[in-house]
Amino acid sequence: MNYEELTMIEKTVLKLTYCKGIGLIGKWKIVKFYEKFQAENFFVEDVIQIAQINRYKGMFRQSFREISDDWLKEKLQDQQYVTWLSSDYPAELLELPYPPLVIFYRGNLDLLDYPRLAFVGARQASKYSTQVISKLLPTIVKRQFVIVSGLAKGVDRMSHEMTIRSGGLTIGVVGCGLDICYPREVSALFGEMKKNHLVLSEYPQGTPIQKNHFPMRNRIIAGLSKATCVIEAKERSGSLITAQLALDYGKEVFAIPGEILTGQSDGCHRLIQDGAKCVVSVQDILEELPNF
Repeated sequence: MNYEELTMIEKTVLKLTYCKGIGLIGKWKIVKFYEKFQAENFFVEDVIQIAQINRYKGMFRQSFREISDDWLKEKLQDQQYVTWLSSDYPAELLELPYPPLVIFYRGNLDLLDYPRLAFVGARQASKYSTQVISKLLPTIVKRQFVIVSGLAKGVDRMSHEMTIRSGGLTIGVVGCGLDICYPREVSALFGEMKKNHLVLSEYPQGTPIQKNHFPMRNRIIAGLSKATCVIEAKERSGSLITAQLALDYGKEVFAIPGEILTGQSDGCHRLIQDGAKCVVSVQDILEELPNF
């Protein structure tokens, strides 16, 4: 997007994206205030009051005052992004409780026009995950589904790589700025996907890895996808968070059963007990695809 063509509220939100001391809920309070009263010019004390910033007032005031329009334009000039008001913004995300207000991207944004399935699972994945992904993904990719995952080690990486090897298209969602590759083990894949596929983040360049970013990233994976397939998830894992979010959003969840001795697939088994579809062959997924 061209910064000069943005509305005042979009420019305000982009400024708040770089401010310290305000979270996503606070930013949405500003947007809702704008929608109700059509107030386009927000001064620092207005934002503090409307967003109900209490604990970090000093930090917020300082960062808000330091960010000039010229500084913001310079920061954004080499970044690609869409806002929640853009026609290119994925409509599915607007259905989330608190959608990302800005999505930064690298690659082919047209991939958002295709139906999408998420594949998530263990970072410390076993050979079993490799075998499952090799069995399922090539057939699904032939049905023109784009595969979404989180560009992490293990199942995420395997899913992206198998999709590419099968001639398919894939989307990675990360929890940091798009100028940072985490983990380093996926750097070659990260570069390939930024060039020939699509990588998304709700964080601008320079944003480091933070623990709380991963659940936020997971909600985007679940929200973008028609369904989520979980492989080798433990009882407590980020993959289980993604699956639960998908269920909360009314999406289909597929779970791959595994062995019962090590706990490596306990999360998948719990999902199946809670109503996720048990997948033992690719046909179990394919028969649901017409519903998407």
